[in-house]
Amino acid sequence: MGAKNGQEFISRIDQLKPEIWLDGRQLEGPLSKCQEFKGLLKTKAALYDYQTLPENSAEMTYRSPVSREKIGISFLQPTTKADLTKRRTMIDKWARQTCGLMGRSPDYLNTALMSFASSASFLEGKENCFPENIQSAYERAREQDLTFTHTFITPQVNRAKFYLESSEEPISAKIVKTTTEGLVIKGAKLLATQGGLTDEILVFSAPKLLPDPDEAFAFTLPSDTEGVRFICRESFTNGASTFDYPLSSRFEEMDSIVVFDNVLVPWDRVFFYQNPEAASQFFSISSFHPFTLHQVITRQVVKTEFMLSVAKLLVETINIGEYSHIQGKVSEIIISLETLKALLEKSEHDAQPDQWGYMRPSIIPLQVASNIYPAVYPRFSEIIQLIGASGMVTIPTEKAFQSDIQQDLAQYLQSATKSAEDRVKIFRLAWDLTMSSFGTRQTQYERYFFGDPIRLAGQLYRSVCSDSSYCMIESLLGPLEKCPE
Repeated sequence: MGAKNGQEFISRIDQLKPEIWLDGRQLEGPLSKCQEFKGLLKTKAALYDYQTLPENSAEMTYRSPVSREKIGISFLQPTTKADLTKRRTMIDKWARQTCGLMGRSPDYLNTALMSFASSASFLEGKENCFPENIQSAYERAREQDLTFTHTFITPQVNRAKFYLESSEEPISAKIVKTTTEGLVIKGAKLLATQGGLTDEILVFSAPKLLPDPDEAFAFTLPSDTEGVRFICRESFTNGASTFDYPLSSRFEEMDSIVVFDNVLVPWDRVFFYQNPEAASQFFSISSFHPFTLHQVITRQVVKTEFMLSVAKLLVETINIGEYSHIQGKVSEIIISLETLKALLEKSEHDAQPDQWGYMRPSIIPLQVASNIYPAVYPRFSEIIQLIGASGMVTIPTEKAFQSDIQQDLAQYLQSATKSAEDRVKIFRLAWDLTMSSFGTRQTQYERYFFGDPIRLAGQLYRSVCSDSSYCMIESLLGPLEKCPE
């Protein structure tokens, strides 16, 4: 089957019958015709068309080791540094089609599944672990070019460190029964971006303190599996006009709660279950974090370039580039961009083969980048708002430019370098990026992409400070001995 094109993607999604609830109603009919989803699905279809264009083939696909069909490079298990560069090039190309605004473009979950398969051997011989199912899920996804959403967060009932759920009916999704056919799951998980809009869903339990064995599991299922329910938040699409909503009309991804109502997970879909230790160790030892961070930072570099372009265009449009405070604000974005690019390249330069022979990017530079971005991205949005000033709210709609007041708008909304219509297009772009519901969701999304920023800082601290080598200090002071216990 191999890499699919846009029409094949749309056709497959429209054949699914997932249970999706939006604004209190259950959706019916083809998903590509749904007003809230059609822009997103059209954009994803364009990504698949892009990967199948003959001129893009070398940078977007490689030959399957099984079928010899061309398949997406986001599934490539890298064994050399050149393979890492191939992966980054492909991720970069797709990210540029979405201005880096689609956090769950297909390559993200493709990368996650690839990383699981690359580390599956770790689970061999461990109780209730099925590494062969991870490998088969990866191969199925690779050969059929499947799309995935994923969910792993438990509902925010009580975020105390040692909270133990005590309700009679499960809140957090857990195993309520094991049968000869598989696991039965009941409860909910957050936060499935594009939930119900993909071929399958990947479900896994994030490591936590005092884990309940019945909450330690991982598996995949088709999105329209009986008993799986996706409950969507309010849509941030706002409208279909690409003039009024140039970003949200194209890139609004939707987030959902996933409810498992006594869902049967067949045994051949289960990666592991009721083994908290194996589940926790798998995430720390596997290549999940190095490879997914590599994909994320690549996308965030592109997104930062886009933010910089918007800021520069605003400056040019209203001719404020001579002001030192404007130059300083734009320079903040430039500094962050070049820092992210350097960290990404360093992660590849310092890459090493892991114990299974796959080339992992160095984790420390990627962890540094993932600690930087949640702090700087909200500042990027603020900078664009400050540059745009009152122009960010004087933005008539497309229909206004087609009405009897068009001449007024042409006269009073022109800028130093742009016509009124082009000026408003640019400012509506900046507004949709930073101030609309879509834009503010982007800010919150980047703040918490990999979880709590404090936890991320703790992970970085432990990664670096676990090395207790003090060679330079000891060259000055002599050997330092530990105090006797």
